[in-house]
Amino acid sequence: MRIYFTVIGLAGVLLMGACRSQQTVSRRNAGYNAAVVQQRADSLFFAAQRSKMMGDYRTAITQYADYLRFNRNNPTVHYELARLFMETQRPGNALVFARRAVNLDPNNHWFRVTLADAYAMNQQFDSAAIVFGTLSQNFPDNEDYLYNEGVMQSKANKPAAALATFNQLEQKVGVVEELIYQKQKLLLKMSKIDEAAAEIKKLIAQEPQEIRYYYLLAEIYDANDHLSDATTVYHTILAKDPGNPRALIALASYAQKNNDTVTYWDNLSKAFANSDYSIDEKVAYVYPYLQMLSLDSAKLDEGLKLTSLIIKAHPADAKAYALRGDMFSQADVIDSAEANYKKALSLDDTRFSVWYQLMWIYSRKDDPTALLKLSNEVTGKFPKEFMGYYFKGVASFLLQQYPDAINSLNTALEIGSGEKKFLGDIYSLLGDAYHAIGQHRQSDSSYDHALLLRPKDAMILNNYSYYLSLRGENLEKAAAMSKLSLDLEPDSPTYMDTYAWILFRQERYGDAREWIEKALQYPDAQKNPNVLEHYGDILFNLKEVTKAVEYWQMAKDKGASSVGLARKIAEKRYIQ
Repeated sequence: MRIYFTVIGLAGVLLMGACRSQQTVSRRNAGYNAAVVQQRADSLFFAAQRSKMMGDYRTAITQYADYLRFNRNNPTVHYELARLFMETQRPGNALVFARRAVNLDPNNHWFRVTLADAYAMNQQFDSAAIVFGTLSQNFPDNEDYLYNEGVMQSKANKPAAALATFNQLEQKVGVVEELIYQKQKLLLKMSKIDEAAAEIKKLIAQEPQEIRYYYLLAEIYDANDHLSDATTVYHTILAKDPGNPRALIALASYAQKNNDTVTYWDNLSKAFANSDYSIDEKVAYVYPYLQMLSLDSAKLDEGLKLTSLIIKAHPADAKAYALRGDMFSQADVIDSAEANYKKALSLDDTRFSVWYQLMWIYSRKDDPTALLKLSNEVTGKFPKEFMGYYFKGVASFLLQQYPDAINSLNTALEIGSGEKKFLGDIYSLLGDAYHAIGQHRQSDSSYDHALLLRPKDAMILNNYSYYLSLRGENLEKAAAMSKLSLDLEPDSPTYMDTYAWILFRQERYGDAREWIEKALQYPDAQKNPNVLEHYGDILFNLKEVTKAVEYWQMAKDKGASSVGLARKIAEKRYIQ
């Protein structure tokens, strides 16, 4: 609206100026020549046309607006501006200029079509329908106007009026697919199920061999709980096409709802055996079983049976084996998952997602040697994939190859396309690796980055605070982080031990004893040599020497190998 009034305002000013100028010219016999003005106007018009053809709509709009300074009553220019404002998604301006074009030339049907489009763009569907209705009366041979009138009435939420318009059109053109679709949608909206079905039956009667019309009819029945009618239609489809997978799967789902497992598997097996039924559609059908496994373990057998059917129909397609691998992986049957992923890769080694799943399997099998070998292969094949370097870093760390781990993890960070979750894991693991080689500044920096990404990750808080306590540095920060980890996971004996040890390093021996004894209430802590040794250290500093030596000995028996443990036992004194 603002642009419109600005243009008109400028035109008014210029016209007033022109009048005064003409009076002056008439008085002085000088000034603008009408031919020169017309030449300037024509130049602007053709420049605007060129800009529009070149796709420079902003410049075209400016040039057409400049033209209006010379001739504001040219309907074509208003029409062109309306179309341009539509192209540039400015519906309000489009409507202003479309109205102006029609007012100036009400007999031009293209101007009226543009006005209807502008109304529709402004969601004034009633008004758009009225314009198309007038056009259809003025141009009765143009069926598009009558069709668009019905569409606009439908959008204006006037289904009865739209249906009447479409019926009028059908009398003129006969049974036409798009028209029938529009009518059946309106009838469904009006809850007239049988009438909607009758419309699709018109198409079937006209082309009885067109299967998709039967699908549409069955879907109408199915969506409105007319299952017996839908079943009849699907059987009709099978009579025409016995192996039709879509009909078979629909009938299988009905049988499943009725607990008819024999019919269910019979229909499903026939559908999946059809090699013309694409593997992508089969995978999409089976994929929800992966989500259901976490809720119902019984779904595993059913899902595996379906993947067997896919493999039988598509024995050379890697997707079939990858899906079966996913199924086993989700059920934590990792050896079978590994075998299927390897088979998938033997058929198609270009899909990184399968390599990723195999690396994940090796990490779960706690086989860092195999994981390192595989991740080396993956990073060679996919040098820009973040997760290949992540798993390579994990494997190197587990094999105590800390510099290699640091290098791989930093490469993953340089790629920088990983999920936030894994970025936190990388920084945390980098903190561990730097700590292992004594680069404490880099270790702390890595952990600080990890906590920026995951400030409430209990494991990161625990490990960082424990490393600080081992060095006796930033113990207040360590205590705060450790306490937060316990707030997040209050039943973790490991985190209790860490907090106790930090309190010990702060010489708060009584508090340290309280927390480590909480930890020792858990069976896992009673078997942990580090926890036992820590308890001995705390007891010694509480002057309970005999009991301290007892726990040091227990720690040694459980496999503790810390520097100085043997001397603690032999000399019966705490050695830091």
